[in-house]
Amino acid sequence: MTQTTSQSTFTPRVFSGIKPSGGLTMGNYLGAIKRFVGMQGDMQTIYCVVDMHAITVWQDPAELAKATREVAAGYLASGLDPAQSILFNQSAVAAHAELGWIFNCVARVGWMNRMTQFKDKAGANAEKVSLGLYAYPALMAADILLYHATHVPVGEDQKQHVELTRDIGKKFNHDFKTDFFPETIPVIDGPATRVMNLRDGTKKMSKSGESDMERINMTDDADQIAKKFKKARTDPDALPDTMEGLKDRPEAKNLVEIYAALDDRSPDDVIAEYAGAGWGKFKPALADLAVAKLSPISTEMARLMDDPAEIDRILANGAVKAREIAEPILQQTYDIVGLLRPAR
Repeated sequence: MTQTTSQSTFTPRVFSGIKPSGGLTMGNYLGAIKRFVGMQGDMQTIYCVVDMHAITVWQDPAELAKATREVAAGYLASGLDPAQSILFNQSAVAAHAELGWIFNCVARVGWMNRMTQFKDKAGANAEKVSLGLYAYPALMAADILLYHATHVPVGEDQKQHVELTRDIGKKFNHDFKTDFFPETIPVIDGPATRVMNLRDGTKKMSKSGESDMERINMTDDADQIAKKFKKARTDPDALPDTMEGLKDRPEAKNLVEIYAALDDRSPDDVIAEYAGAGWGKFKPALADLAVAKLSPISTEMARLMDDPAEIDRILANGAVKAREIAEPILQQTYDIVGLLRPAR
């Protein structure tokens, strides 16, 4: 018998995750983790280290395990409270892969062909990349809908994948004449939801950039943070009195938006304060602010990484809580599709 759920009855629930590959940057913090922490208490929050997504490209096994713990440490050091939010690593909940396969059978090849991130990552070698890299948006949809998540905080570059999640959920509901999966809303708000490179304001801050000076690593100490901001690329002009004046100044716009995000202010407020100022004034102020906000996180991350057993304990406890939500939803999905399982 097909089971249905009214859209209005879904519990407001947040889900999002970060891939453990290459180390956390300030882009991950401002674009994701800081926002995750800020959503605690507003509705049920579920956050994940998406280690299964990481292996769509080759990962050294020992480094993957370390990177998974480092992302978890970044969450915790930034203020994520395991008593308020569920925190776990994706591979610890097998239902992600199980629902991912069902969604592989729901999603259409044409939808996957339109995913711009695959095109960007595969480049000219599309025939040689893993099938997982091509199909991972279906697994991302499973990550979200496995918890009937209604809200997904993401950066602008992930909006297309959340829209695909909605398409997959809608097609499943249509094909099986049910309202089982909710329509998920991407949450994209605030300054610096897409943090750019400190040496090239037209490129996203990346873990894999050629120079370490391009990014702020969340493991950088106070001296490294200050040095990178003071040496960040700018232009010869002073700051204007409105954000509109930064329209064609990507490096300047990036630094103003980073300042605003770190200080919980609007970019307009920051530009009003520093209108007419030169970089000799603004960059040291930004460096001091970044050190004050970020170095305590890097210090706490180092402390946590010295106790991997504690990180593993928190992740394991979170996985138990995640399974309690995910397993009934997966079993109902199996019933809807008509897949038989041994009697329990």
